[in-house]
This record gives sequence, C-alpha cells and structure tokens, in this order.
Amino acid sequence: MIKNINYLFVTCLGIGSLRFAPGTIASLVTTIFLYSLFQIIDLSHSVIFIILLIVFIYSFYAVSEYIKYKKNKDPKEVVIDEFIGQSIPIYLYEISHGSSKESDEAILFYLYIFILFRFFDIKKPFPINFFDKKFKNSFGVLFDDIIAGLYVVLTLIIFMIIKSKFL
Repeated sequence: MIKNINYLFVTCLGIGSLRFAPGTIASLVTTIFLYSLFQIIDLSHSVIFIILLIVFIYSFYAVSEYIKYKKNKDPKEVVIDEFIGQSIPIYLYEISHGSSKESDEAILFYLYIFILFRFFDIKKPFPINFFDKKFKNSFGVLFDDIIAGLYVVLTLIIFMIIKSKFL
C-alpha cells in the first residue's frame, strides 16, 4: 500500500508516467494548481506554506523509497521535484506581492516563472548540474530542482531591479 502511495506521490498522481514531457507537464500543472490556490480560492499563505513544507519533507522519504531498487537513481517519472522547484518562486512571488498585484500581472509572472524554471531545469547550469550528477539519491533528485527554483527567484529579482532603475 505504501509503495502505491509513494508511486502516486513521486509521479504527482501519475503525471510522471506520461510519455511526452512529464517534467514540463508536472511544472505546468503545479503552476495552475498554485495559481488556483493563491488567486482563485485565495487560500492563506500560511496554509499553503504548510502544505508545501509537508510535501517537501515527505518527498525525501518517498523518492528514497521509490529509487531504492532502481538502476536509474533519477527516473523521469519522478516529477515531485518539479512540483517543489516550481513552487519556490511562485510562493515567494505571492508572499512578496501580497494582494497588491493585478490578476493580469500575476498571470504574466506565473508564465515567466514557468518558462524560467523549465529553462534552468533543462539546461542545468552550475551548480544544478553538480547536484544532478554527484548525488544519486533523493537529495540529488530534489536539490537540483530546488536550485533551479532559486535561480528563477534570482533572475526575477535582477529583472525587477533593472526595470525599476532603467525603465
């Protein structure tokens, strides 16, 4: 039973088992899911933080159990890392902007976040590639996407600074 729960968890309810672009689809579904929680349902930031924290903590166990007997220690069907990595810049965007944003602005930033995250996750610039290659365990599976999410945050901060100074 726990094996089935872990499979559903690490594949984001089976999204990871899709043949075409499971990571991209998982990132897109994550973006839509979080947009719904923040913008449509207007769920408290604290409640969303607790949900994301539980997902993050349980991910280490679930991924570790899932890859334990696999040859490939970073199988493509494991997409919970995309969920976590994509959640970081979205959550930080939401708490930094609070209710002072227009809905059109939020949609644009969610789109920027989605595109930037996929770019960093696919291209794997340093140190993302380091963690991806050196750590063949749940830490490595999750941490490269966490860094990709932080790269998105850094990119958006740089963009906002440049925009405020020059535009």
